Amino acid sequence: MLRLDDLELFARTAELGSLSAAARALDCSPAVASAALKRLEQQLEARLFIRSTRSLRLTAEGEQFLAYASTALQSLEEGRQALAGGKSAISGVLQLSAPSDFGRNVLLPWLDAFQREHPQLSLRLLLSDRVTDLFRQPVDIALRYGEPEDSSLVALPVAATNRRVLCAAPSYFAAHGRPLQPDDLADHNCLLYMLGGRVHERWAFSEGRRTVSVTVAGNRVSDDADVVRRWAVAGQGVTYKSWLDVAGDVKAGRLTLALDGYLGEPTPLNLICAHRAQLSKPVHLLREFLQQRCAELLAQAPWQAR
Repeated sequence: MLRLDDLELFARTAELGSLSAAARALDCSPAVASAALKRLEQQLEARLFIRSTRSLRLTAEGEQFLAYASTALQSLEEGRQALAGGKSAISGVLQLSAPSDFGRNVLLPWLDAFQREHPQLSLRLLLSDRVTDLFRQPVDIALRYGEPEDSSLVALPVAATNRRVLCAAPSYFAAHGRPLQPDDLADHNCLLYMLGGRVHERWAFSEGRRTVSVTVAGNRVSDDADVVRRWAVAGQGVTYKSWLDVAGDVKAGRLTLALDGYLGEPTPLNLICAHRAQLSKPVHLLREFLQQRCAELLAQAPWQAR
């Protein structure tokens, strides 16, 4: 029978990348931690970590077992809370990753409000446009635009009808004119976003049943979507962004929409997790909260007025 404290030690070591750091976090000696890890490896008949004098990392077997260990620990914690009668209150740590632009400029104040409603809940937020490895990084769930490429992941819709919109600062349109059709973008400085080393320079728009794709170019490229939005607000060019990311700027007049007769690409926002067992009560409540907030922004989207 595997010991709970051994599983906790293993999961915390994987999270912190250090056996001594995990020992300090769990208030035990390095010798006790080392013995626990050795005992767990013996019971599993598998080596969980590759150790050297300077580093420690999971083996392939360790990565595989970590997902099950984390799920088991989370289930036990939920059972403890249920027995304690915590039906209405939620607590613990919720680890979440989100895209940089949406996370910084939209999600942060929403999480403040969510935490005010649930003051016993702690949040750990990771902001990055890189695709988070939910099996290796210390996160429970991730908010991502688009459908996950890995079909084994669980994806729950948060803002299924979200789309991209073409926009720029009023000062840019005043100086360079406003594009009336997608082909006009050849005469504009397009601010480009790069993900995974690939520049997203092919922008697609639909008009009824017809889809128009154009290859655009510009003098600025970034792998941080927040930077691209800031360039647009500063009047450096036009950008093709998720409506959720720019709705606040459009409402405040910092950005103005163009190509009103065309629909931008669908950009659904989903909540992603590795296993359905990770869909705890805090996760369900956060998803419902975010769905409501996103719905309020989507109700103001330009395509809703058609």
